[in-house]
Amino acid sequence: MSNIKAVISGYGKMGRMVEAVLIRRGIVCAGKSEDIRTFDTAVAKECVCIDFTTPAAIRENYRFLAENFKAVVIGTTGWDDIRDEVKAYFEKCGTTMIYASNFSIGVNIFFAVTDFISRMTAGTGGYSPYIVEKHHCHKLDSPSGTARSLAEIIDRNMGVRTDIASVRCGEIPGIHSIGFEGTNDRITLTHEAFSREGFAEGAVEAAVRTAGLTGVHDFKDIIFKAE
Repeated sequence: MSNIKAVISGYGKMGRMVEAVLIRRGIVCAGKSEDIRTFDTAVAKECVCIDFTTPAAIRENYRFLAENFKAVVIGTTGWDDIRDEVKAYFEKCGTTMIYASNFSIGVNIFFAVTDFISRMTAGTGGYSPYIVEKHHCHKLDSPSGTARSLAEIIDRNMGVRTDIASVRCGEIPGIHSIGFEGTNDRITLTHEAFSREGFAEGAVEAAVRTAGLTGVHDFKDIIFKAE
């Protein structure tokens, strides 16, 4: 059982899943809020906030989160354009933050594999990369944060601008496919989420890892480090 206390910002499907994971892991849920700026600041200073809201909400709320919570885990995507601004504000406030384009452990393994293969194909030459991502029709950002993270890895290693195709349909939890197209062959990698539960599991694990951690961190940079 962890001794941290968590607060959930955004109590939709992901927020409810986060709550279920907190209960299963014996972690106290000290509150749930659809508008985190109305949350009791006296309680907030002892808690880790887990945020699954919207890109617009992050823009409105990040200063409040940084100023009032002990630590913050941001699972919301679609705010890449202000990422440096948000990170700088958390650092200014001395508030620990862990963010990710995707909190799934499997996706973070997928990031590492993509890094390896894109470096290998860059070294041999002759391959062109592409990404196809599919999500449910309710997803607000397109391309997904995960697809953008994958493209950043590939572009950095191969010196290209990777094309991303996005599909929004039905209730698809998330499928990301990468192709490396060569003259004589094609290499493909795919990660498919079966449900949103993996995202909630990873976010709660991030909240646990904020204990004793300082600064601002991308989840993929800390998840595989020995505790």
